[in-house]
Amino acid sequence: MKPYEHPAALYPYREWSLDEDYYQDEYNQRSESVFALGNGYIGMRGNFEEGYHGLAGTAVAGNYLNGFFDSEPIVYPEGAYGYPGRNQAMLNVTDARIIKLSVEGHAFHLNSGTVHRYARRLDMKSGILHREVEWESPAGHRVLLQIRRMVALQHKHLAAIEYRVTALNFDGTLKLDSAMDGEIARPEASDDPRLGAGRTEPSLLLEDTGDEGAGGFLWMKQRTRHTGFALVTAMGHELQAESGREMSRERTGKRVSVCYAAAVRSGESVTLSKYITYHTSKDYDEAELLSRSASVLDMAGKCSFAGLAAEQQAYLDTFWSHTDVEITGDPALQQGIRFNAFQLLQSAGRDGITNIAAKGLTGEGYEGHYFWDTEMYMLPFFTYTQPAVSRALLEFRYATLGKARERAAVMSQKGALYPWRTIDGAENSAYFPAGTAQAHINADIAYGIKQYVQATGDVEFLAAKGAEMLFETSRFWADLGHYNPARGGAFCIDAVTGPDEYTAIVNNNAYTNLMVRDQLLYAYETADWLRREYPGDYARLQHEMGLSAEEADGWLEAAEKMFIPFDKALGIYAQDDTFLSKQKWDFGRTPADKYPLLLHYHPLVIYRHQVLKQADLVMALFLLGDQFSLADKIRNYQYYEPLTTHDSSLSPCIHSIVSAEIGDLAGAYAYFDRTVRMDLDDINRNAKDGLHMAAMAGSWMSIVNGFGGMRQYNGQLCFSPALPEQWESYRFKITYSGQLLDIYVGREAAVYTLLEGEGLEIRHKEQTLRLSPQEPVRVPLAKRLEAVIFDLDGVITDTAEYHYLAWQALADELGVPFSREKNERLKGVSRLESLDIVLEDSGLSLPEAAKLRLAEQKNDHYREMIGRITPADLLPGVPELLDSLRERGIQVGLASASLNAPVILERLGAASWFQAIADPAGLRKGKPDPEIFLQAAELLGVTPGNCIGVEDAAAGIAAIKAAGMKAVGIGSPAQLGDADLLLPRAAELSAEKLLELIKP
Repeated sequence: MKPYEHPAALYPYREWSLDEDYYQDEYNQRSESVFALGNGYIGMRGNFEEGYHGLAGTAVAGNYLNGFFDSEPIVYPEGAYGYPGRNQAMLNVTDARIIKLSVEGHAFHLNSGTVHRYARRLDMKSGILHREVEWESPAGHRVLLQIRRMVALQHKHLAAIEYRVTALNFDGTLKLDSAMDGEIARPEASDDPRLGAGRTEPSLLLEDTGDEGAGGFLWMKQRTRHTGFALVTAMGHELQAESGREMSRERTGKRVSVCYAAAVRSGESVTLSKYITYHTSKDYDEAELLSRSASVLDMAGKCSFAGLAAEQQAYLDTFWSHTDVEITGDPALQQGIRFNAFQLLQSAGRDGITNIAAKGLTGEGYEGHYFWDTEMYMLPFFTYTQPAVSRALLEFRYATLGKARERAAVMSQKGALYPWRTIDGAENSAYFPAGTAQAHINADIAYGIKQYVQATGDVEFLAAKGAEMLFETSRFWADLGHYNPARGGAFCIDAVTGPDEYTAIVNNNAYTNLMVRDQLLYAYETADWLRREYPGDYARLQHEMGLSAEEADGWLEAAEKMFIPFDKALGIYAQDDTFLSKQKWDFGRTPADKYPLLLHYHPLVIYRHQVLKQADLVMALFLLGDQFSLADKIRNYQYYEPLTTHDSSLSPCIHSIVSAEIGDLAGAYAYFDRTVRMDLDDINRNAKDGLHMAAMAGSWMSIVNGFGGMRQYNGQLCFSPALPEQWESYRFKITYSGQLLDIYVGREAAVYTLLEGEGLEIRHKEQTLRLSPQEPVRVPLAKRLEAVIFDLDGVITDTAEYHYLAWQALADELGVPFSREKNERLKGVSRLESLDIVLEDSGLSLPEAAKLRLAEQKNDHYREMIGRITPADLLPGVPELLDSLRERGIQVGLASASLNAPVILERLGAASWFQAIADPAGLRKGKPDPEIFLQAAELLGVTPGNCIGVEDAAAGIAAIKAAGMKAVGIGSPAQLGDADLLLPRAAELSAEKLLELIKP
């Protein structure tokens, strides 16, 4: 893992606002991004109305329209069939925010005169950007500027500015020059693939300008060079001043302006209200653009800035009542999570024909392209807080299904293949190993559909649109994969790239195959459901796409025979067919300034190693969590996490979620800390290019899915909350099946309250809760001892001597040396692993079948010996301890590596004390892996944290600790020093001592 150090904060920790209390040129571009405003269609960077006069190269004046783009040919030095032919880039459009103030002939800007006071505040409750500046001109005239800006969340095409100037120490003239400028600097080409290819020529061509009518109504019409879209930008004004008047209007090239002047006395103010609209032919008939602009400006003028602000306040009150996350005890993270939610709202397309760009509407990174980020990160946030937005985002995918079909045909496949990066549905990724090869986006979209429908109950969407997307993308998978005889006839998917872009063009990427299996099963079930419940829609798809029951049966077969790579020796899922055979990346010899690796090493160098850009298999552990045991999650996480660079901003949040699930709250908090203030603290050093939308959504997921433990499996909403030690409490809200649920997590308890709805059934860990409106249900969270899980040998009884004698007998038969010292190494180890230790100095190399025969031969010796066991062989104090636990209602389980454990318990007369016996035969890995203790806890129906394990071997203590349980060691301090309680013999263990280890 690469080194990490959290940068110092630039902005004060204020829970409902983002504040800049002083101005610094060197941070200007970052501030332009974080102070951006948007409404899902219009995006405006936090540029100043007067323009920027600071250091060269430290500003990008940005105004963006979601989905509005131009296209240029992609130049390949060496092309090939099927490469995308044209690039699309979201355009930086005409800047209409410009207001230039002149004070008695001196132009105001922050790099002239004297700034006596400066403050900028983004108010997340109102959605308004405030700026207040007290400025003195070189001639000594002092003014106070109070500026408010908004991009109207309820009016797609509208933005507004209120610009108020007060003369503080003079009588004189103020001039305000309000302009729009269509001469936009083109982005330059960069070697950083995250930025884009740049533009070789201006993309917006001027067609006409006008200054018709009263109220300072001016407009400009432009057209994109290659895509031919028309854009009309317009502005209207209202001046409030005792002696103010319009001086002049000017149209010069791509600049249109109106100038106002006002004579003021000291203490008097002038207020200019400016309204801005953007309309394009992507939304309306071109002939309507000018009239629609005039209509919106007329509405805005009548409403006034104050009226628009009040309207927006009401809108945001509703938004926050369904979305707010409260963190008590950590103002920095509280600010971060609210800022992220606010920016997600500002960036999400809500019209069904746009989506969310990777950088939202805050900058030009990734050229305004949409990725899988939407379905895997942003969609969950909106599904559970603003489900109407989720539906609109999925409808965009439906609107572009035709182009996905076209792309599949280009790739010589049936069905539909969605693009890796796009604006209008066409593939835009020029680097296919980390683009088109990431076909998992099909399964990601299918997963998003499934989660949305199950969370909302919106079956009408599924019938009308979602099913068709499911079926076309499932058709693609059925055609792409094949039944491989070399894999026993398993269904395999070759030459794909998973989420980890540092490992490309592989066979059987585990994440891809797991997600495709889930999709194919869902598609099969949906086809059957649609046929029964919506026969009209089923018949439509039969007719339009040739759907048949036989094809759906094929999806089921492929799912059931899906190959999932697994390494038995390591007990983990292999990321793909070859990943585990590669050399591990040497992180110790990689300088900190060589990250991200993609900017410093050739792709082939990276591809040859075990190194991950971001969560891959670990992401599947989260998304498909019900398909993995907790032991699987621990084992796989512990293998892949150290190999992950987190060079992608999408990675830390997923690791936070899985860390929380496996009981590592400290790790979860550390990863959450990297996510929630990624842009506010510029952790990745590229906030200047735009904000990280997926990471912002991921910070919400880290709380809700991570610390809150929320999962949705087959329509069942489940929670397993935990509280980081750094917080006093946290609270979040979830919209589910049209009902609003409040979840509070404190130190002592979790409280579930149904705020809106008729009734809801949820699960809290192993407990089912039935919620009624406005009736809080409190569930204690304090740990309490519910179960004790024992090893057998050396703890309940001592059959160690029998094991030693049985191994000694086998060693003698083989003629290999064996000793009591070597026997000590066999404690807690499985039979086959023990055999390997016995044979390690023998020089014998035996096939697996021979080893199995020898292990059984040893067991025959052992079974013969344990036939002598009686109840008298229970260790002293054990019967009393087990009776005492039973009297207190504390369950008892057994976690022994011995396959003979049930027989031994029967002969000891102890079986009735044990409610669960873990089966070592079904384990992927033996001790020190935690699986056997986790299996015992699961059989008992108890959370691992409420269990204590008792062991006499170091491997067993390690297994208990890895399972998240308290550990009691029976034996030598030299071997069992990691135990939470160490006793020399079992007779000294009591229920009272166990209860002391876990206090409520």
